[in-house]
Amino acid sequence: MTTTAATSTGPRLAEGRGELSQAVLDSLREGRPPTYAPRSILTADPWGEDVQLALYLLYELHYRGFHGVDDDREWDPDLLRLRRELETRFVHALRTEVPDTAQSVEEAFAPLLVEPIDLTGSVSHHLETEGELWQLREYATLRSLYHLKEADPHAWVIPRLTGRAKAGMVAIEYDEFGAGHATEIHARLFADLMDGLGLDHTYGAYVDHAPAPLLATVNLMSLFGLHRARRGELVGHFACLEVTSSPGSRRLAKAMKRCAAGPAAERFYLEHVEADAVHEQVVRREVIGGLLADEPHLEADIAFGCNATVYLEDRLDAHLREAWGQGRSALRAIPPAPAAARPGDGG
Repeated sequence: MTTTAATSTGPRLAEGRGELSQAVLDSLREGRPPTYAPRSILTADPWGEDVQLALYLLYELHYRGFHGVDDDREWDPDLLRLRRELETRFVHALRTEVPDTAQSVEEAFAPLLVEPIDLTGSVSHHLETEGELWQLREYATLRSLYHLKEADPHAWVIPRLTGRAKAGMVAIEYDEFGAGHATEIHARLFADLMDGLGLDHTYGAYVDHAPAPLLATVNLMSLFGLHRARRGELVGHFACLEVTSSPGSRRLAKAMKRCAAGPAAERFYLEHVEADAVHEQVVRREVIGGLLADEPHLEADIAFGCNATVYLEDRLDAHLREAWGQGRSALRAIPPAPAAARPGDGG
């Protein structure tokens, strides 16, 4: 097998969580095809830790790769074959369980444009009103798997769009990537937030701490982003994030202030309150409007992308609220933290 120089900039590989994720890890470490029982894919839980970690590892080869793993493994046919089989399981689970009541863009987005009167079950509302500092740290730990590469998965859709949709998407991404200023890149702002909370902002540092419900939210955008055929779903996913971001970010900014998380933590969310209020209009009118004008047959895909995003975010919210409601960590393992920030110490 011909290889290139191993990357030295990517994160270190995680620990396996079952046969499939261990097969991916062994393959990456040893430079050989993954070894697994074909039946294991058919019997694996598509929402479980093993499948979601395996997918996450395979998707990360298209972002920054891993320390000590050859860059050309990104297009290794054996790994791609396994990824395709895992994606089939993931997509089938999504198509089976995501409510299909909203088939049009209007039906999918209308409920998101009105702030619910009852915010019971909303993690951002919980954090705003009664969350403790250790919970904010856990929330940031989990969200780091996306926010440290914020907007990267959505950039894949740009060459697949034309006209108004492309111009609108580029305008939003320009803001996400700091409008020409490296210190203002949203991923950099989130790294600053993590610094303020005493967390490690190294890319991929907390993969081993992230449970399957979190991995699924990150895998969804990679699934949509890596397939041109899913461009409508990616636009629906991106639009859902932008439409719901501003009110949620306002609540999280208040939570950070109330818990004295520091100015960098407040700033990250305050930035999203203002920016995403503008982005919401652009994504709805120009990105979605332009895409439907060019390719009206993608409307159901846009709606599904939105529906799937809401479904997976609700699953993650339920996981967090269940754990925190029982006074325990929502992480698979608790990273080192200041004593006062540990669960049970009152934040």
